[in-house]
Amino acid sequence: MIRCCVAWLAAAGFVLACAGCTPQAMLANALIPAGTTSVLLSHLQGEPEGNLKLVAELEQRKDWDGIIRLAEQNLKIDRNSSGWWFVLGYAHTQAGRHARAADAFGEMVRISPDDLTAWELLARSYNSMGQQQRAVQTLNNALRVRTDAPEILLLLGQTHEEMRQDDQAVLAYRQLTKSSPALDAGWLGYGRASARLGRMAGYNEAMKELERMKSPLAAELAKYKPVTR
Repeated sequence: MIRCCVAWLAAAGFVLACAGCTPQAMLANALIPAGTTSVLLSHLQGEPEGNLKLVAELEQRKDWDGIIRLAEQNLKIDRNSSGWWFVLGYAHTQAGRHARAADAFGEMVRISPDDLTAWELLARSYNSMGQQQRAVQTLNNALRVRTDAPEILLLLGQTHEEMRQDDQAVLAYRQLTKSSPALDAGWLGYGRASARLGRMAGYNEAMKELERMKSPLAAELAKYKPVTR
């Protein structure tokens, strides 16, 4: 799956480089190891210092229930805080409560329907629940916001692959390679789904692009080369 948001956010270490930081981001940066800022804290810019410190402490201890309680307390004050809905959804994800995470990310979508990250997180929660069809519907709704969103198209292709819908996966990946031709993950998906369909032309096109980019994903795609007779 794409390296983003859940295995996503956790696998990436859930940190971001802090470049050009605002004073609030600099405060967040000071609360955890040097050179990084928690994605949780990055979503809480404008929050009181006490809240930021508490979130940082709870996150370092992996006290997800503590973070959930804190988020719920703050959402009682302001239910339209997209940042606290994000924190709540992330904590539920880490605790393995994907249905509750989906509820939280759904609130993010309600509050900020133009926020593609909210749509992506919601779709990933559905995938984690084994509800791929709902994930597909969510991603298609996100594409109404931006038709060429690379992170949405990539996840859509991957979700179709999980559902063994390689024809649909090829369409999503094809759209992605046209709008974001420098994204090697798109070419990998396009070539992989094409190979499973026995479409040698699509596979060869993807391999050619990956080799031209000198992408390490070319070696991964080679594992799927269709057998010619």
